[in-house]
Parts: sequence; structure tokens; C-alpha cells
Amino acid sequence: MPDYVVFLLVGLVVFITHYQEGITGFGCTVLAVPFVTMLVGLDMAVPMLVIIGTLIAIGIVLMDRRGVAWGEYGIIVVLMMIGVPIGLKASSLLPETTLRWVLAGFMVVVGIHGIIKQGLKYSAPEKMSRTKRALLSLFVPIGGVMQGAFGSGGPLLVIYATRAMPNKSVFRGTLCIVWITLNSIIIGTWVKNGVITGEILRLTAIALPFMLAGMFLGNRAHYRVNEVAFRRIVYGVLILSGIVLITQLLKHP
Repeated sequence: MPDYVVFLLVGLVVFITHYQEGITGFGCTVLAVPFVTMLVGLDMAVPMLVIIGTLIAIGIVLMDRRGVAWGEYGIIVVLMMIGVPIGLKASSLLPETTLRWVLAGFMVVVGIHGIIKQGLKYSAPEKMSRTKRALLSLFVPIGGVMQGAFGSGGPLLVIYATRAMPNKSVFRGTLCIVWITLNSIIIGTWVKNGVITGEILRLTAIALPFMLAGMFLGNRAHYRVNEVAFRRIVYGVLILSGIVLITQLLKHP
């Protein structure tokens, strides 16, 4: 396949996945990785997508600085950081395939349940009790463990965030600040270890205009969808992410 065709296909994947990221604030990397990997390989796909995923998060926060719940951000980062070192140290001991199957199934079930519970009519989310918040917050450090071990902790964080931050712009903005924080640590480690090559930076530069187009159009769509449609999209992305993960597991058991 000619290089220009590969780059156009990568750009198309980046545009579509970052368009939905502009709407919801999450999901672009997990959705794009399998498709971009088929085109350029895993070693180039993951660093490039993490870099532009960080850039779109920065762009969203700059466009909507008021959409950040700093208190929730602090809680999430502290809880995630409890789990990340555990995941990093235990990555060789944890049953990766089994945990990924559990995570994928859980994402699909939670997504379907959320869409069904949302129903056809808009209803404002109930305020969480302290007990329910405490129980849901357990997903965050577990997500940290999954993030540290396998880079797959985001969906568990989203399950907590959908209830803790029912406002769509607050949900999106706060998650973006979290991604900036976590991804900056990952990118810094890659730079230190020489993972980021000139070829990866070249691919990132090629993908950047497609990311910017997706971000701006997705941001416009974000303000046009109502709260009920937004939550349906969030749960739909969870389902799709689970299906993508299941497809990967079936190909590489």
C-alpha cells in the first residue's frame, strides 16, 4: 500500500475518533489503536495516539476552561495514582488476558445498562449518596492498576465520572485534565527512554491536522447535544470500546 494511502487512512481514523473525543472527552485512543496499528504497527501507533490524545485534551480545556471540577480532578488523580504503581509492579504477575476479558465485558454491560436506564425521556441524574459515591470511587484506583499494568484504566474511571459529574461539559473538561496529567507522565517516560523517534514525530505531524479538524467539529457538536443524548453517546462509546477490546482479544488470545 502506498505511503500516502496509509497516511490518509490513519488521518481518517484520527479524525473520526477525535471527533467523538471532542464531544465526550474520552475514548479516542482506545478506539483508534487497533485500526492505526494495522496500518503502521503498534510501536508507532500507541505513542502517536497518546501524543495527539494529550494535545486534543489540552485544546478542549483551553476552549472551555470553566468546564473543570478541580475538586473531582484532585480526587481522581490521587485515587488513580494509588493504583498505577501497583499495576506497574504487578504487570508481569497479573493475568492480562483474563482481566482484559473482564474489563471488556464490564464495559459492554455498563454501557447497555446505562442506555436502558436512561430511557427515552430526559431525567436529571439523582444526587449520589456518600455510600454510593464511596463504592463507585473504588473503580478509580482499580482503573489505576489497569492503567499501570496494561494502559486500559480509562473506562473504569468513566464509570465513576458519569455519576460524579452529570454535567456534560464538567465531565468532559475534568476528564481531559486527568488525561493531560497521566499522559504527560507517560510521554516524559518515553522521552527519557528514547521511545519517541523521528518517525513517530513525523506521523504525529501528519495526523495533527486531522485531529484538529475532529476536535473543532466535535467541540461544536458537544454544545449542540442535550444532556440525555450526551450520556447515551458516552455509554455508546463504552460499549464500542468494549467490542473493540473483545475483537482484539479474539484475534490475539
